[in-house]
Amino acid sequence: MKNYSIILLAAALSSCSSIRRYNEQRAACIGPEELKEDIDYAYLKLQKMHPQLYWYISQKDLDYKFDSLKQTINQSLTPLQFYFKLQPVIADIREGHLALRIPRKKFTKSQIKALEHKKGMFSRFGYYIQDDHLYIIENKDSIEDIKPGTEVLAINNIPVSEYIKKYRQLISSDGYNTTFQSYFLKDVFFNFYTAENGFTDTAFIETLYNGTKQTYTLHRESKSKNDLEKDKEQEKRTPEKKVNDYVAFSNSYNRNFKFLDRDSTTAYIKIKSFSSDYSDKFYRETFSKIKNAGSKYLIIDVRNNYGGSLHEINNLYSYLAPKPYVLIKPSQLASRVTPLRTNYFRKSTPFQYAFKSLAYPTYVFAQTFSTYKKDGKVYYKMKADKPTKPNKNAFQGKVFVLINGGSFSASSIITAKLKYDKRAILVGEETGGANDGTVAGFYSYQKLPHSRINLPIGLLLVQPNIDFLNMKRGVAPDVTVTESMQDIINKKDPQLDWVKNKIAEERENK
Repeated sequence: MKNYSIILLAAALSSCSSIRRYNEQRAACIGPEELKEDIDYAYLKLQKMHPQLYWYISQKDLDYKFDSLKQTINQSLTPLQFYFKLQPVIADIREGHLALRIPRKKFTKSQIKALEHKKGMFSRFGYYIQDDHLYIIENKDSIEDIKPGTEVLAINNIPVSEYIKKYRQLISSDGYNTTFQSYFLKDVFFNFYTAENGFTDTAFIETLYNGTKQTYTLHRESKSKNDLEKDKEQEKRTPEKKVNDYVAFSNSYNRNFKFLDRDSTTAYIKIKSFSSDYSDKFYRETFSKIKNAGSKYLIIDVRNNYGGSLHEINNLYSYLAPKPYVLIKPSQLASRVTPLRTNYFRKSTPFQYAFKSLAYPTYVFAQTFSTYKKDGKVYYKMKADKPTKPNKNAFQGKVFVLINGGSFSASSIITAKLKYDKRAILVGEETGGANDGTVAGFYSYQKLPHSRINLPIGLLLVQPNIDFLNMKRGVAPDVTVTESMQDIINKKDPQLDWVKNKIAEERENK
């Protein structure tokens, strides 16, 4: 036990030392020549590994952007300052999954625990972004009695519009989609803000509501004993929480199912994320209930669903397909060796590293034989590109799918396939993810040599098994219905209401 305690103490000291060194490096300035080497390194890795780098931008234009960026690097910068210069060029590639990781300050375990014992400051509000304006649409704890619909004009005397313009350059959707940015930016705005400004205990916000300006002071309050007990209770994983994929941070479920009427004619499934956790059981139980109820209509809601598991959407499609289908086309790679560049040992503890070392030959063997070459291109073997049979409880009725600019990645893959197969009516607005596929799958995590900024590069070109439109846009709805900020504040849902009214109309005419 004494030796074990010494090992734990040594590991803790090593971890603290590593965090200190990282934060010192994050605050240090890097010379211009070294930064230019980082730019060249990033571009070279993208050219070697990304299977569709010039999908939305020509090589000539991208070469020019990288060269132009290098011309602007004429003084030393911190990694964070460098991030704000390089990431806009990465965003110009217009691949929504492709982004540098912002070099945030790291915290020790004791610092993290101290933060966990305090309430959030900005996260206790819900937000809406329109153009260069940031609005509060939800005040979860009635802080300062700030009303939904209040615009945040400035934070600590700096106009919010300046932040939005700066952060908007860091985000790209797939292709020339225009709906994604505002949805995603409202969720990550304060990730960028705190990376720049740190976790402070107070902030002054200037607001505008009904023509009246007012200034409030926000505080990072300590949690009460009841708050901490509630946190512990929320973290418990009950069977219901597992199947519906409970998220303690937001006190909500990733998956929900219910009938919308007393006679169970209309079933409704809300999927916030294709997380895969317990999804097989969720769909098995859900579609069994739908079949037993004899439902005629099914609404699937993937609004604000940023994607996730390919396995989950393939499984979901098996409950909707009337006949055998193939969900995606063969997934292309840049080369046969790229699957071996996925940072196999990344974030491994000493024990995990030892275990993975023993399993590494098997991993190399499996990855090597997971690729094949056809017509001069390299592909990766995937279950979702093979014929799949409909599930025995596959739904036979009419399907509506709700989509918006927050429907991204896997959400766009499945909705593009549903639309192409004429298996569902899509209602809402253009998805944030591309109609013709995306580059993701698994990643190679590259670290720029001098700034030490992480650059995850997606290695697989994943495309739905459809005839491509080549519009370089998201999945277009069959019926366009938009949602305003006031709708959200008033808890109205015009997109869902349109579907309900359509179903009611059809039932009356039968």
